[in-house]
Amino acid sequence: MARNRWVLKNRVVELFGYSEDAVEHKRKDGIWAEGRIWRKAPDGRIFFNVEEIDRWVESRPLSA
Repeated sequence: MARNRWVLKNRVVELFGYSEDAVEHKRKDGIWAEGRIWRKAPDGRIFFNVEEIDRWVESRPLSA
């Protein structure tokens, strides 16, 4: 089953296991960059790019 590129917060919570508060903190604190990881749609709803969240997760080197 194909995964959508841009999803709402509830789907991010489901896919990545973060609480809704954690997702909001990452967005508001600038941990997740606007335009790359999240963006506001023309109707004002906030969408998240799951491909970019995957890249963010993989961006830290693995511990030995």
